[in-house]
Amino acid sequence: MIEIFEYGFMQRALLAALLVGTLCSTISFFVVLKRLSFLGAGISHTALGGIALGLITGVDPIFSGSVFAVGTAMSTGYISRIGKISEDTIIGIYYAAGMALGIALISSFKGYYPELFALLFGNILSVTVHDLIFMALAMVIITVFVIIFFKELLMICFDEEMAEAGGLPVVVIYMGLLAAMGLTVMVSIQLVGVVLVAALVVIPGAIAYRLSKNFRGMLFLSIVFGLAGSFGGLLISYYYPVPPGAAIVLVLAVIFALAMVARPLIDKYQAKQTGVNNR
Repeated sequence: MIEIFEYGFMQRALLAALLVGTLCSTISFFVVLKRLSFLGAGISHTALGGIALGLITGVDPIFSGSVFAVGTAMSTGYISRIGKISEDTIIGIYYAAGMALGIALISSFKGYYPELFALLFGNILSVTVHDLIFMALAMVIITVFVIIFFKELLMICFDEEMAEAGGLPVVVIYMGLLAAMGLTVMVSIQLVGVVLVAALVVIPGAIAYRLSKNFRGMLFLSIVFGLAGSFGGLLISYYYPVPPGAAIVLVLAVIFALAMVARPLIDKYQAKQTGVNNR
């Protein structure tokens, strides 16, 4: 197995999988607690408009897509607060509008854009050093934000009114979380593509939520399973004719299914042990 990482493109792919796996798993922790799963799917599809705009104008599509992704996430939170419209309604509108803009731009301009196919469906094997630098920079920024505001983010995820009553700048911190989520989604698009990226910011946290009983354990397991899914999918794609992005998501889906089955068994075993110890 070690010999596959003798190739430069596999080394870059592995590093990208580790970076994105860790980043997505960290954000997934908050996405699951705050119930922002649909927002992840909406951001990724809305970013298509930014990606298409970058391709036809010659701007780096990752940069233009990131602007769209972060802008979509933050404006969703802002409009839902001042307009008293639910976030899922707003993201539903953005979802359709972003896709429509992307399709309109691509179909209106002549030319062949091979990068578009990679961004739609992911192509981790084509990751460049420039892409890795962008991923690493995004990971540093988001990790620093999470470390500094971890307790505040937890409070906001569970009770915004209580957090606001406690004097926390709820709106500012929440907007920061949405911006981090938007940037994470855009970075992850290079790994699994627009179509599947929502899975990376949902499934690791969902698995950890199912198996853990405290926040530290949930965050730890989310990262562990995110990395396991990324690494496992990469290996499967090397040995079998399966796209890396699809393989990564399928591995995570299988782990989630196993977690659903394992939780009742774990509870049953713990209850049995507790009964034995009480005798």
